[in-house]
Order: sequence, then structure tokens, then C-alpha cells
Amino acid sequence: MPELPEVETTCRGIRPHIDGQTITHVDVHNGSLRWPVSDEIYALRNSTVSAVKRRAKYILIEFTSGHHLLLHLGMSGSLRISRSKEELRKHDHLVFYLSNGLEMRLHDPRRFGCALWVEGDYRKHPLLAKLGPEPLSDSFTLPQFLQSCAKRDRAIKLHIMDNTTVVGVGNIYACEALHIAGITPKRAAKKISKLRLTKLYESIRFVLARSIEQGGTTLKDFLHSDGQPGYFKQQLTVYDREGKPCQSCGHTVKRIVLGQRSTFYCPKCQR
Repeated sequence: MPELPEVETTCRGIRPHIDGQTITHVDVHNGSLRWPVSDEIYALRNSTVSAVKRRAKYILIEFTSGHHLLLHLGMSGSLRISRSKEELRKHDHLVFYLSNGLEMRLHDPRRFGCALWVEGDYRKHPLLAKLGPEPLSDSFTLPQFLQSCAKRDRAIKLHIMDNTTVVGVGNIYACEALHIAGITPKRAAKKISKLRLTKLYESIRFVLARSIEQGGTTLKDFLHSDGQPGYFKQQLTVYDREGKPCQSCGHTVKRIVLGQRSTFYCPKCQR
């Protein structure tokens, strides 16, 4: 699944090509996404893009009318900019034609993504209203994070992956941040010291910022015909490294399941 850094990279990749452009036409080739694409999507015709934003893993395209197109890439989706003469690929379900002659295509093989037309304040939309703070924003503060952990019996990995705690800390980045902080993913949040939680808070921000920075090297791929996602190669220390040596101490990385998700950690480094 595209994680927060990948979604941020997508926003940065499409922004130069669609900002200030008018949607001249919309084609819905398959509207059976996570939620059926409503006919409201055709209201985008003759609408001009005024901003491209991100909230958690949602992409928000704002129009001069004040309305928004809310997009989610699901498990396997991507949002690409294509030239008009490029052949339509299988699973290009939505095509937005732009006044500059380019096309923005929502590609989603598993159809777990969504494309919703939002009128009014997007922050009040049911998918967004209860989300926690952005991890790299001023609203994600250390005191707030410490307080959120104080009385939580659940495993710390599940706590930081909860979008009401902080948004965008997906499975990969939760494993990586916990490894940097030296905290086992199984430990109850309330049983971790303030000093170690402070390290985790800093690690969450570090791994996400680093990953977004790495993603910047692939922005050129968003205007490309090869169909490959414009995401970056991860520089990972424990995720998906079961049975391999820990890059910090050499001990064998272990895999367990927490919350129905594969969880990778070093039993020696993380306690």
C-alpha cells in the first residue's frame, strides 16, 4: 500500500502538471472502486485546479470553486500524468483531461482506492474528520504524544499506527521508527519511559522526513509512459528482513504478527 511518503511524493509529482489547469473532460472507465464513483464526478468539467494537498494518505485536489476531489490510492493504486497520445493501460479507471493537453489517470488494479467529490469544508468529511495530527506538522507535539501513550495497554506499534494518534505511520515506517528508537513493538505503550517515547517521537518524524526526501529524486517519473510508480526505493533497516542480520548489532531480525500485520524487529536492539 502506498504510505504517507509515497502519497506526498505523488502530490509533489502531479502538482506542477495540474495546478492552474482546467479539467476539460472526465472519463470513468470503471467506477467500481472501494466506493462506487458517483456521477457527481462529472461536475469537475470546466473546473480549474487551485491547489494540490495531502491529508494523511488522502490526496485533495482543490478547485477555484472551493470544492475538492478526494482521492485514495488504496492497496495498489497510483496517480499518473500522461500525454494524450499514450495508450490507455488496463486498470486506468479514471481519466481527467487537462487544458494543457495532458491527462491525469487513476490506475488501481485492486480497486481499493476512491475518488469522491467533496463540497464544503473537506475537514468535516467522514473520512477525515477524526484523523489525528500530521506527523511532520506543528500539531504533532511531544506532550500530546506522551499523553496519548500514558494509559494505553495496547502494543506501541499498534498505537502509533492508529490514525487517531498520528496519521500516516504505516506498517513499514512503524517498524523502522521502533527499531531506531530501540523499542520492541510488543511493549504496552504505557509501560515505556518518557525518555524512550521521546526517542520514538523523534524517530517517527525522522524516518518519514527522510523517506519524503528520498522520494524527491523520482519526481521526473510522474510524466513517463512506462507505467511504473513514481515512488522511491526504500532504505530499510528491519522491515521485510526476517532472518537477516540486524544492521545495528548483527543479531537475526525476527518477524511476528501484530494486529494482523507482519512486524519486523531485532530482539537484541529492541526491548
